[in-house]
Amino acid sequence: MFGIFTKKKVSGEVKVFFGSTQESKSNNQEHRSPYSGEVVSIMPVCDIDDAVRALQIAKDAFAEASKTPLSRRIQWLEDVVQTLQKEREDFALVLAQEVAKPISFARIEVDRCIETIKITVAELAHLHGETIPTDLMPSGKKTVAFYRREPAGVIVCITPFNFPLNLVAHKIAPALGAGNCVVLKPTPEAPRTAYKLAKAFIDSPYAVKDALSVVYGDAEVGSALVKSSIPRVISFTGSVSVGKIITAQAGIKKVCLELGGNAAIFIDKDADLALAASRCAFGAFYNSGQVCISLQRIYVHQTVYEEFADLMARQTNKLKTGSPYEDDTFMGPLINEDAKHRAKSWIASAKNEGARVIAGGEEAGGIFQPTVMGNVTDEMKIVCEEVFAPIVSLMAVSSYEEAIDKMNDSPYGLQFGIFTNDLRLTQRFIDDAQCGGVVINDIPTLRFDVQPYGGSKLSGIGREGPRWALEEFTEIKSVVIC
Repeated sequence: MFGIFTKKKVSGEVKVFFGSTQESKSNNQEHRSPYSGEVVSIMPVCDIDDAVRALQIAKDAFAEASKTPLSRRIQWLEDVVQTLQKEREDFALVLAQEVAKPISFARIEVDRCIETIKITVAELAHLHGETIPTDLMPSGKKTVAFYRREPAGVIVCITPFNFPLNLVAHKIAPALGAGNCVVLKPTPEAPRTAYKLAKAFIDSPYAVKDALSVVYGDAEVGSALVKSSIPRVISFTGSVSVGKIITAQAGIKKVCLELGGNAAIFIDKDADLALAASRCAFGAFYNSGQVCISLQRIYVHQTVYEEFADLMARQTNKLKTGSPYEDDTFMGPLINEDAKHRAKSWIASAKNEGARVIAGGEEAGGIFQPTVMGNVTDEMKIVCEEVFAPIVSLMAVSSYEEAIDKMNDSPYGLQFGIFTNDLRLTQRFIDDAQCGGVVINDIPTLRFDVQPYGGSKLSGIGREGPRWALEEFTEIKSVVIC
């Protein structure tokens, strides 16, 4: 199976988009597959001048973009959907090459990207305001008053490596669909994925000229984009540490941040343990644990802890790791060697503090295996911080009250879950959980692209999902006609 995919030649060339113009750079950087080590893409390295140029092009193009009829913007998005559908396998292969996403899940990400753009099209029909009764109070008077939503202007979108196709679509499809101009800085780990998607937008016969630019680079380029007075909105998905820098640098503009998480779940004594173990194994190790809502903490009622731990170990040991090009591979390697070394060090630290390995914990064939840890305490780093690796920790608790206190005792608040057959407990959990989303009888790793998605505390500001992104990327104009 591996040979079938690698025989197909897919160009690794990536270019910079300054609006509708493609350009090469003299300074380039090779990106190697996390699985094979082979060069899979060559990324042009941009500088501050490139960032400034892209922003100016977007600013100049905004007048036309904001006046483009909605029907044409919808045709634009629909045309990109057709391109994605035609090139589904090529997009999936690039994902497998650049970030070692197993090919079956790479295809799913392409499908989700298509759906995200389709949802955006559907939501654009509802991007409207409403009338306002200005004679509501004695001090008012009868007028014709209403508000409407208008495009915000230039949007800077900075995206991560773990879903380098769909998370780009979650930003640029609503931004462009609402009539904005976008400067995209994609992750350096997947430049060709972003390039292919951007090219689908820019090459479309319905594209708005110069509405989308793409620049690549490091923190210096990102800071230039964030600090500039040109953007009206900064939309970032990534780490808390970078989110803090963006917040400090952005100045007076909208900042939408989807940051880290430390997803937790409670397994009640009356839960379906077999179902819970199966789903928890998926939620903890999907995408090698490199998901903001990857399941990291499992609090299990003490009366069923041992039974659940055994089931969890069995489910984990069933998962196939290896080549991302094989259809039945569940998990490939971490994004780079640094991530693997960090995972190993966290396991070693936890073991030194008294934790034990229930499943995994070692490297096999260059891949850090899915790992279940037991005897974990609240003070261990492996529980307190975001791991972003295929590691999950089991902790026994005496009650729901103890579990929810421990779940909430975190600086993160993205998504939590619970497995229970107690309806009253479900209702309590919905009220008690201090996070942006709760999932009942499934894993907190569950996300539907049509949902509002985001967190509280250090997990971010604002919400993604096409409907809510459209609100973030537009501004309200109030109108009164006397």
